[in-house]
Amino acid sequence: MEERASSEPGAAEVLPQHEFDRRSLQAHLKEHLPGFEAEPEAELVVTQYRSGQSNPTFYLQKGCQEYVLRKKPPGPLLPKAHQIDREFKVQKALFSIGFPVPKPLLYCSNASVIGTEFYVMEHVKGRIFRDFTIPGVSPAERSAIYVAMIETLAQLHSLNVHSLQLEGYGIGAGYCKRQVSTWTKQYQAAAHQDIPAMNQLSNWLMKNLPDNDNEENLIHGDFKLDNIVFHPTQSRVIAVLDWELSTIGHPLSDLAHLSVFYFWPRTVPFLNQSSHFQEDIGIPSMEELISIYSRCRGITPILPNWNFFLALSYFKMAGILQGVYSRYLLGNNVSENSFLFASVVQPLAETGLQLSKRTLRTAPPHGDTTQQLFAQSKRGQEVLSQVKHFMKQHILPAEKEVIEFYAQNENSENKWEKPLVIDKLKEMAKAEGLWNLFLPAISGLNQVDYALIAEETGKCFFAPDVFNCQAPGAGNPKCKIAIVLGRTENTSASRHKQHSMILVPMSTPGVEVIRPLSVFGYMDHLHGGHFEIHFNQVRVPASNLILGEGRGFDIAQGRLGPGRIHHCMRIVGLAERALQIMCTRATQRVAFKKKLYSHEVVAHWIAESRIAIEEIRLLTLRAAHKIDTLGSSGAKKEIAMIKVAAPRAACKIVDRAIQVCGGAGVSQDYPLANMYALTRTLRLADGPDEVHLSAIAALELGDQARSLRAKV
Repeated sequence: MEERASSEPGAAEVLPQHEFDRRSLQAHLKEHLPGFEAEPEAELVVTQYRSGQSNPTFYLQKGCQEYVLRKKPPGPLLPKAHQIDREFKVQKALFSIGFPVPKPLLYCSNASVIGTEFYVMEHVKGRIFRDFTIPGVSPAERSAIYVAMIETLAQLHSLNVHSLQLEGYGIGAGYCKRQVSTWTKQYQAAAHQDIPAMNQLSNWLMKNLPDNDNEENLIHGDFKLDNIVFHPTQSRVIAVLDWELSTIGHPLSDLAHLSVFYFWPRTVPFLNQSSHFQEDIGIPSMEELISIYSRCRGITPILPNWNFFLALSYFKMAGILQGVYSRYLLGNNVSENSFLFASVVQPLAETGLQLSKRTLRTAPPHGDTTQQLFAQSKRGQEVLSQVKHFMKQHILPAEKEVIEFYAQNENSENKWEKPLVIDKLKEMAKAEGLWNLFLPAISGLNQVDYALIAEETGKCFFAPDVFNCQAPGAGNPKCKIAIVLGRTENTSASRHKQHSMILVPMSTPGVEVIRPLSVFGYMDHLHGGHFEIHFNQVRVPASNLILGEGRGFDIAQGRLGPGRIHHCMRIVGLAERALQIMCTRATQRVAFKKKLYSHEVVAHWIAESRIAIEEIRLLTLRAAHKIDTLGSSGAKKEIAMIKVAAPRAACKIVDRAIQVCGGAGVSQDYPLANMYALTRTLRLADGPDEVHLSAIAALELGDQARSLRAKV
């Protein structure tokens, strides 16, 4: 028997815990596998595939003959797990009708041969993509590979179970309930710690089983890209592997399992992946895959209970990885990175919980956005749709309650508290995945995506807070530690190296909070307020300095990150809301025996406001697009321009709305007074107009000079 470096991709020497008697195997195959002894003098070479986390899989080579062997793992196993006889049975049935699976050759139930049951199948030569981004191929080929994969899944789910003679292979009806029960038991049997999210998700799934839990299709159970062999040169499926979890059940469980990477938590690395899901690299959107799948099966793309099946997939994956980690602790696992899975179970369960509370679109959106200027990504479209729905259903109806809370508590001890409804809305938003949307690394949104989303949140003064997308400098009156930005007197350093940030506990001697400062009469309770604080001979350890002396500007720029024009984005939404109030009031109020909109001056205000909103929206999107494509340094001029244009335009529009509303416009019955205070303040808080105008002029003069030199 030989063991040498394998030419088979992904295979290496057999792990010590999975060694078996190779002479016994060779003798058995010689007797029972036709053609095995075609080259009697050739040695049997055995190597082990390192991919996969369940049944150990081996590459066998004897001369020109190539096979694959799968066996049960050694040691104690969970009940009903690793039933490789089922794998062999289903592959035999599928191969007989021409479905793409490796040809099954031999099954051995005699554990005395190599220590466990095993089966041997034909080795299929082709391409297996471990990374779902499929690096190294063109976007067109990447798309074709995904289409071939989803068409194969639809083909599987279209098969007649009875014609396959697989009666008794699975119970069928009640599959979802059994899955929740089974994986709950499997998880509990393998758990090494208590994870509340797993228990909560299990309870939710059991209470929200789909009404149509009676479909009886042959399902794979682990259908994904790295369980498929593609043709060496064509985008065609030639074999589907790893049928361990196959059974008779609900087909949407397979489709959901294939779709989990669209929602994968960005804090959790994908196994064998180079990156998370990206737009515009040729991978079809989830809606597009579902559309192809539905067309192939002849069903509607509007899938009921889709969030249930996605949540079930995450629950099942979390349970599987808990089992993998349990086998790692017992020392009988295949993968060297199995120890990592201990920390993955909880975030997967939490993602499943979030998906359980979301309403997800499965049909592609109507209309073609490809021709739009500054078009959103598909991810951006989905999130924008969710945010609009959340704003309409939950945030705007709560606006009156929030305003009344602050009005009633203005002079009480509770003035710095937040109304309970905001905390409730935050939990709801977080559960729907509408959280930290302004951070590209977490949300997967680019600046153009977020610009249109921020516009929507700008329509209500507390909406950004609900989505945890408030301004980076938002304060907190309950804070125990202040981050103080101070200027260091160092004339030799550049102006960008003269500021430092240091941590100062508020209890430090010499720190004196003098008073809260109002802004246009508003205390800005929601955002934590603004305070006059005196620092009198305050001393803290030098170790409290953040990053070191002179790094304050760097820290501020890094903290700001992608948020340079977020105020401008929200201002567009604020202006839209003000115009909406203006138009509504103009159609209701009568002056001089005719509706206000009939007066030419009011009609012109409405028209000019619409023009101004479209102008600042386009400039905002252009700045966002430049940040996406050239970075903040390449978008300096556009950033400065929109920081002047947006607050100026919004101030005028809000002022017109106040005039149309009359005295009511400056009362608490309308949000206009607060809107005006906010937009006027931004002309200072987001940088004085004069500073931005000077920067724009300098950049423009530089551009013109370069243009003149180029012509000369």
